[in-house]
Amino acid sequence: MNSRIRPAFAAVAATLAFAAAPAFAGKTLDAVKQRGTVKCGVTNGVAGFSAPDTQGNWSGLDVDTCRAIAAAVLGDGKKVEFVPLNSQQRFSALQAGEIDILARNTTWTLTRDASLGFHFTTITYYDGQGFLVPKKLKVTSAKQLKNATICTQAGTTNEKNVADWFKAQNIPVKTVVFESFEASFKAFFAGRCQAFTTDTSALAGLRNKEAPNPDDYVILPELISKEPLAPLVRRGDDEWFAIAKWVPNALIEAEEFGITQANIDELKGSSKDPAQQRLVGSGDDLGKLLGLDKDWSYRAIKAVGNYGEMFERNVGPKSVLKLPRGSNNLWNKGGLMYGLPVR
Repeated sequence: MNSRIRPAFAAVAATLAFAAAPAFAGKTLDAVKQRGTVKCGVTNGVAGFSAPDTQGNWSGLDVDTCRAIAAAVLGDGKKVEFVPLNSQQRFSALQAGEIDILARNTTWTLTRDASLGFHFTTITYYDGQGFLVPKKLKVTSAKQLKNATICTQAGTTNEKNVADWFKAQNIPVKTVVFESFEASFKAFFAGRCQAFTTDTSALAGLRNKEAPNPDDYVILPELISKEPLAPLVRRGDDEWFAIAKWVPNALIEAEEFGITQANIDELKGSSKDPAQQRLVGSGDDLGKLLGLDKDWSYRAIKAVGNYGEMFERNVGPKSVLKLPRGSNNLWNKGGLMYGLPVR
């Protein structure tokens, strides 16, 4: 070999060897395996995202994300400890190590991303802030809320967004903030405020589950913000960050490639499609790069289904919210859901 080529060849070989090396288990993954559960921070109860039933069984889009991670890491989607947190508690709980992941319909913003010591993982829902009002007010636009009293929760992007939007519109309003989400919407339904503001997905849930009579309330058409919702993990543990990022991506890709809870076992034994094979565990072993085994994504999909199944069950046509896919449809169906390549 030419002496000039040898060093370059060696460098390329070293790079390829490094790229193919299995991941080292991070401290969070070690702690999760030792404990036997994933500690997941969730809301105190937002329909469609994370809410317990009367028996204490949790369900929702964020809940399913945590179950998928537990299935990938521990082999069982039920090995999750759900920790209810309000808006003020959520970040300090993650910083203190009281939870392993925060999956609590939290908006990805520059301030949060750059200043709190966290990594956002993968956007699991594209939302926007709106307004819920009683029909008897005969209001058809948020621009008609001049001098209205608006209820919302303290410590959220909603509080800041509503102030910014009405200031930009030069419309005077009075915002009444409450420490807890429950206190804020109960005050609204009790008549203390003329409007309630939060993410539109939550508004739909409140109208259907908490309103004395859902037909007496309407969601106004304006969206005053972008609210990309994503789980968070602590910085400083790249291995856990990779797992928390790639499990949701695998669920999105599973929908794109037609893999469901119902057909995944059949595809595991019969599929000749390399993209499907990687996701069902019969193709390239990508799990070693995450510190997991070959069936990590198979178990995640088997536990909760693909992203489309999660959406339909929790917030879509088969849920009480009955929200349209809209921006949360796959990228090749007019939406924004674009799963990073699991390859």
